[in-house]
Amino acid sequence: MQSNSKHWPVEIRLNKSKRQIDIEFEDGNIFSLSAELLRVESPSAEVRGHSPGEKKIVAGRKHVAVMNVEKVGRYAIRIHFDDLHNTGIYTWENLYRLGRDQDTIWQDYLQSLKENGLSRSP
Repeated sequence: MQSNSKHWPVEIRLNKSKRQIDIEFEDGNIFSLSAELLRVESPSAEVRGHSPGEKKIVAGRKHVAVMNVEKVGRYAIRIHFDDLHNTGIYTWENLYRLGRDQDTIWQDYLQSLKENGLSRSP
């Protein structure tokens, strides 16, 4: 039985040397998601908060890397980062959205850092 996801990955590859995860979806889209983007956009309560207005800006993760990726059921993965963050569950829909919209998400993140006097550097 499949979840309600409209997007299903056919391959997920951890590219440690490039600090990214490459995901190919069955619709043919292939996304390369940097560890930094995945970390700062973590779906965890630590980053997202418990309501829409509580999202935190995660700074200083320019050099973060993914240590490993763990499948969660048939609907998601958990990513273990080298800063010891591992509480976010990345659903297929969330990963697809991050890939599809990553340029806008990244620009919004950089703007938030600037507005708050924060940096990507540790």
